Amino acid sequence: MSTTAEQISEQIAHELNVKTSQVNAAINLLDDGATVPFIARYRKEATQGLTDNHLRELATRLTYLRDLEARRQVILTSIEQQNKLTSDLAKQIADADNKTRLEDLYLPYKPKRRTKGQIAIEAGIEPLANSLFNNWQLDPEHEAQLYLDKRTKTDAGFDDIKSVLEGASFILAERFSEDANLLLKLRTHIIKQAHLTSKVVKGKETEAVKFRDYFEHSEKLKSIPSHRMLAMLRGRNEGFLQLKIDVDPSQEKQTISSAEQLISDHLTLRCFSPSQDQKAADFLASTVRLAWKSKFSISLTNELLTQLREQAELQAIKVFAENLADLLMAAPAGAKVTLGLDPGLRTGCKVAVVDATGKLLHTTTIFPHAPQNHWEKSIRTLVNICRQHKVELIAIGNGTGSRESDKLVSEVIAQFDSTTGQAKPKKMTVSEAGASVYSASEFAAKEFPDLDVSIRGAVSIARRLQDPLAELVKIDPKAIGVGQYQHDVSQSRLSKSLDDVVEDCVNAVGVDLNSASAALLTRVLWFK
Repeated sequence: MSTTAEQISEQIAHELNVKTSQVNAAINLLDDGATVPFIARYRKEATQGLTDNHLRELATRLTYLRDLEARRQVILTSIEQQNKLTSDLAKQIADADNKTRLEDLYLPYKPKRRTKGQIAIEAGIEPLANSLFNNWQLDPEHEAQLYLDKRTKTDAGFDDIKSVLEGASFILAERFSEDANLLLKLRTHIIKQAHLTSKVVKGKETEAVKFRDYFEHSEKLKSIPSHRMLAMLRGRNEGFLQLKIDVDPSQEKQTISSAEQLISDHLTLRCFSPSQDQKAADFLASTVRLAWKSKFSISLTNELLTQLREQAELQAIKVFAENLADLLMAAPAGAKVTLGLDPGLRTGCKVAVVDATGKLLHTTTIFPHAPQNHWEKSIRTLVNICRQHKVELIAIGNGTGSRESDKLVSEVIAQFDSTTGQAKPKKMTVSEAGASVYSASEFAAKEFPDLDVSIRGAVSIARRLQDPLAELVKIDPKAIGVGQYQHDVSQSRLSKSLDDVVEDCVNAVGVDLNSASAALLTRVLWFK
């Protein structure tokens, strides 16, 4: 491997607290197309026992660090082509350990659109800006007048002292905003003490009632839980909330913000507490305010809100993944004849019986609840079905009418005693999340082309009690609904995470090739 590849391996090994040789072995397998479950299960000797958690994190960091290195080379090439790459800058770029720092360093050299500062530079105002920044004893208005007197041509928009000084201020403000070390200080300062405030958009109080908890809300930036962050972002995206990062939440009114003071201190300007001979103090103070309000505040607010959204998404996706794993890995009831009951009120309860292998034996619909109220008839029907097919388990969906249906099943079970010669069936409430999605899916249509969509749901409920993993794997993981704010997070990232969970669960348990469904077998991926 190249020196860079070796450095990446060493960095990942340090982060995971494992040996570099383990990381190298895993990288080689991943590059050859092996999946994480395959490596974790069948290549333990090669990786010296790396777990699936190690491997997932390794794969994620490997992608990030390789992208970082590729971007580093693009930036170095771009600056070198501009003949502006110094040894010090090259070292800083080489030492940058994250994409944010890398982009901060590249900012002064990045191709830009024509800004107000650039226009002022084209008009020849840059020497004036440099003089006022480097020599605080100069009188800005006097120097601006000298500039006007020396001009040999007329530059539209820079025909008086005020416009010339504004041009100089724009030049310096843009220069300040491209200082990578200042950006780092401001970012750290904001994350440490700033609050995120949320207010309702004026006039939309009635429409925004579901976001009433955030009409007047303020919370420390670094401690906002993911669910609240996603809720506020949804409110903003729907046009009901306004979000703002407040750098000085404890100070209602102040002449200068802590961020402006930090900028002044970093540049050693002392413009907010000038000495008597610092004639350019007011000009520099207004320039610092301009840099904060028109440059730093906007860019860092957008950056940090994006960062908060991404962190909230990752946390939400993590909860999705954990909940899905718990659901998929729930203990199976086993190979037993099972009756699936999909509760319903007006439209009735759908009933499906499957044998020990999941094969469909019988279907029907009963109407025990209002408005039909065929309670006793429904009990007799279920008792007869249970006796005819020797039902051992009854799975009750947890949807609308679940409690009423549970009571019905209890009365059905009470009809069985030792004199009948058949053991009492056991009942259990089962999550029917995603059952309706499965019912209308192409997979279900191929499996039961002549079966009504509503009855397919009862079949799924029965089977997911027998073997949750084998049945739920047929459903798009996102449709199972095991988390919050599903539609507010990155759909591609969510899909990837949930697919990884399904893949891990299937490969952790294994499959019976003689009875596994096509949906289950497609999750057994050793090589991509």
